[in-house]
Amino acid sequence: MTERYSFSLTTFSPSGKLVQIEYALQAVAAGAPSVGIKAKNGVVIAVEKKHKSPLYDETTINKIESVNDHIGIVYSGMGPDFRLLVRKARKIAVQYYFNYHESIPVSQLVQKVAAVMQEYTQSGGVRPFGVSLLIAGFDEDRPYLYQCDPSGAYFAWKATAMGKNYINGKTFLEKRYNEDLEIEDAVHTAILTLKEGFDGQMTEDNIEVGIANVDGFQRLDPAEVKDYLAAIQ
Repeated sequence: MTERYSFSLTTFSPSGKLVQIEYALQAVAAGAPSVGIKAKNGVVIAVEKKHKSPLYDETTINKIESVNDHIGIVYSGMGPDFRLLVRKARKIAVQYYFNYHESIPVSQLVQKVAAVMQEYTQSGGVRPFGVSLLIAGFDEDRPYLYQCDPSGAYFAWKATAMGKNYINGKTFLEKRYNEDLEIEDAVHTAILTLKEGFDGQMTEDNIEVGIANVDGFQRLDPAEVKDYLAAIQ
């Protein structure tokens, strides 16, 4: 019965589901694992970044992107969809700054990005975004971590995992997480969470880590990631 409704985005199935959104969530669950952890003094996001070919120029491929100087985003799912959402998020942040002469609060950016994603669940001729986002930021002396899903739903998290093996990742985080984590410990925990379902050798070239704290948001360079990896060996 569900198959009769599976190709229409704007038609509910008899069980009350929009099946295309469920398929979009399957695309997210098949994507590269990503992790977000809120620490006492910042937020850490991390993601697996495996290249399909050793001939790629890895310096041109990033899975963690900054929106402005204090907010960063990582994704699980389809890269091209992520690129479009990052562009929209940056535009929203710039427009807010132009209007109010201050950086956009993390919660407002999340609401506006989630509204864009929700629009793509009730319009004809479009499909939902095949991507879930983790948005990390630091404002008003507080860290924030949010997840946005293809349905347009968004949640605040203390720690979470998305993508392949996300259930194992969340189970690991439930055991390891505590609210007194410092940012350094959160980086180690994020890397260990990715390691839970990691195939092969984890190196500074096949993971990315980003940190948002009182100094703003930054993506760690490979040398810094290598030091963290050495510390948990």
